[in-house]
Amino acid sequence: MRSQWLRVRVVTALEERAVAAERLPALRRRISGVLITTQILGGLGVATGIALAAVLAKQISGTESLSGLAPTATVTGTALLSMPLAALMTARGRRPGLVLGYLVGAVGAGVVVLAASIGSFPLLLGGMACFGAASSANLQSRFAAADLAEPEQQARAISRVVWATTIGAVLGPNIAAPAGRSVSGLGIPEAAGPFLWAGGIFLVAAVVVGVLLRPDPLLTARALAPEEDRSPAARSLRAGFAAVAASRRARLALVTVAVVHTVMVSVMAMTPVELGHHGASIDLVGLVISGHIAGMYAFSPLMGRLSDRVGRLSGTGLAVGLLACAAFLAGTAGGSHGRIALGLFVLGLGWSAGLVSGSALLTDSVPQPARAAAQGLSDLTMNTSAGIGGAVAGLVVAEAGYGRLNLAAACLLIPLAALALFTRSRKTPVSDGPRRVAGTPSR
Repeated sequence: MRSQWLRVRVVTALEERAVAAERLPALRRRISGVLITTQILGGLGVATGIALAAVLAKQISGTESLSGLAPTATVTGTALLSMPLAALMTARGRRPGLVLGYLVGAVGAGVVVLAASIGSFPLLLGGMACFGAASSANLQSRFAAADLAEPEQQARAISRVVWATTIGAVLGPNIAAPAGRSVSGLGIPEAAGPFLWAGGIFLVAAVVVGVLLRPDPLLTARALAPEEDRSPAARSLRAGFAAVAASRRARLALVTVAVVHTVMVSVMAMTPVELGHHGASIDLVGLVISGHIAGMYAFSPLMGRLSDRVGRLSGTGLAVGLLACAAFLAGTAGGSHGRIALGLFVLGLGWSAGLVSGSALLTDSVPQPARAAAQGLSDLTMNTSAGIGGAVAGLVVAEAGYGRLNLAAACLLIPLAALALFTRSRKTPVSDGPRRVAGTPSR
C-alpha cells in the first residue's frame, strides 16, 4: 500500500513538472512583466531620493565637504546588503529576498526623514545605508529574470529588466522638486520630501513582488532541474564562492561587472565637477547626466541581443572598447561641453554592454543551486569596488585633473581585456557552458 502511494506521488510530481514545462513561455512573460514593474518602481524610488541626497547632507551637516558622504553611504549599504539578501534568496527564493530589500529600503527612507527632522547627521548616514537595500533589490532583479530563461536568451531577459530602470531613473529627479514641496506643511525639510515619497514607492514595490511574483522563479528553476544537487550545502554561500573560484568564465564575469561599474562610477561622479570648472550651468549638467543615464539603460535590450547572438566574451570586448573610447573622449575634451557629453553617453553604453554580458556569463557559468550566492557575490564586488573608485576619483581629480582620471580608468580596462582574451583562447570546459532549463527544448 505504501509503495503504491509513493508511486502515485512520483507520477503526480512528474506530471506537475510536465505541466510547468508546458507553461514556461507564459510563465516567463508574466514573471518578466512583474520584474519590469518593480524595476520601474524601485528605480523611481531610488532616483527620487538620491536626487537631493547631497543637498540634504549639506543642510544637516552644515558643510559642503561632508555632502558626498550621503550617496557614498547608499553605495556602501547596497554593497553590504547584497550578501544577506543573496543568502535569503539562496535559502528561500527570489521573492522573500526582493521583498526584504524593498522593505529595508523603505525603512531607510523613513530614517532619513527622521534624521532630517531632528538634524542628526549620523542617523542620516545610517538611513542612507539602509536606503541602499532597495538598490540591491533592483540589481538582484536582473538575475531573477534569467532564472527561467533559455540559455540563448538569458542576456535579453536580463537586459529587459535593466532597460526598465530607464523610466524610473528619468522620472525620479523630475518629481523630486514636487515631492519636496508636498511636505512643506508637515514640519519636514523640503530636501527630505523625496525620501518620504521613495519610502512609499518601495512599499508598493514590496507588495507587488510579494503578491505577484508567484511561483518564485528561482524555486521553479530548481524544481525543473532534478539533475542538480538539492542539498543545503550546494545552495550555501560557500558553494557560490567555490563555484566562482572553480570557473574561469565565472571569474571573468565577476571581474567584468566590477571593472565596468568602477570605471563608470569614477568618471561619472566627477564629470559635474569638471563641467562646473568650465562654466556649465546646472541645466547643462543635468542634460549631460540624462544622456549618460540614457546610454546606461535605454540601449540595454540591444546589448542583450548582441550578447546572446555573438557571445558573452564578445559583449565584454564591446564594453572594453566603448569604455576606452569614452575615457578618450571625456579625458581629452578640455572645455568642450559637447565632447564631454558624448563621452558620458558612450560611457553609459559601455557600462550597459559590460553589465548585461557579465551578468549573463556569470549565470551561465555556475551550477543552478549556487547561482543566487554567486550573483550576490558579484553585486557585493561591483558595489564595493565602485565605492572605492568613487572615493579615489575625487583625490585623483584634485591632484592630477579630470584627464588623468580618465586615463587611470582606461588603465583598469587593460587587465580585463587581457583576462577576456586569455579566457577565449583556452578551451572551455563543459561545466563552464550554459545550462539548459529543464523542460525547454535544446537547440
